[in-house]
Parts: sequence; C-alpha cells; structure tokens
Amino acid sequence: MDRIMVATDGSAGADRAVDMAAQLARGLAAELVILTVAGELSAEEMRQLNHAEADIGSALDSAAEQIVAAAVERASGAGVVTIHHCFLWGDPAEAILTEAARRAVDIIVLGRRGRGRLTGLLLGSVSQKLASLAPCPVLVVP
Repeated sequence: MDRIMVATDGSAGADRAVDMAAQLARGLAAELVILTVAGELSAEEMRQLNHAEADIGSALDSAAEQIVAAAVERASGAGVVTIHHCFLWGDPAEAILTEAARRAVDIIVLGRRGRGRLTGLLLGSVSQKLASLAPCPVLVVP
C-alpha cells in the first residue's frame, strides 16, 4: 500500500479518520493524501457565511483551507512523512471518487458520518456511496 487518501470535513468523525489514516500511512511508510470538498451547505450555514464574509466563495475557500491545515497538522504530528493535500468543489462523494481514481490511491479512509444533514443514518450518504462505488477499498471509521 503506497498511497492512502483521507477525506475530512473537520468533524469529530473526520478527525478520527485522519488519525487512523495517519497511523496507517506511518506504519506502512505510505503517502497520505488529505482532501476536503466544499459545495454542500445547509441554508443556515450559507446564512452564517453570508454574514461573516461578503464573498461566500472566499469564505468557503478559507474554511476548507483551515480544515485541511488542521488535518495536515494532525497527520504530521502522528509522524507521517509524505503528505499531499487539496480541496475541491462539488458533490463530496463524486469529488472523492474522481480524486481517488486520479491519484490511484490504494485505500480511502473517512468517518462514518460528517456534518451532513442525514446524521440519523448508520452510514452517512457520502460514506455509503464511497463504499459502494470506490475503485479501491474504503475504510469507514466510527
């Protein structure tokens, strides 16, 4: 296993996924790809961003950069040597699938549920879609 991808939205579940992916990457001397996807916000989140920043796009970029930076710091602190990071726009599951194929990752790690609106389900819609459609194994962290 040479390349591990972890998807994060900054939630507690995503932090656990980053920790697990970092542990795997360190133990296997693998590259770690950290990504977050901006694009699906609730109406309340949009209102909050609209009040916080005049330019919603800049606010989303800033929030995504903060999420990725925090995940990179967690992974670095866990001893991962090679870390790549990015953030994308669009549907989270589709963006993760596309990036995983583009980077030829060996495994995708993500939290069971993130900040999505379907928090009552056992698996969130993103983790469920990835588990069904990913071109590689998917590790869903509780």
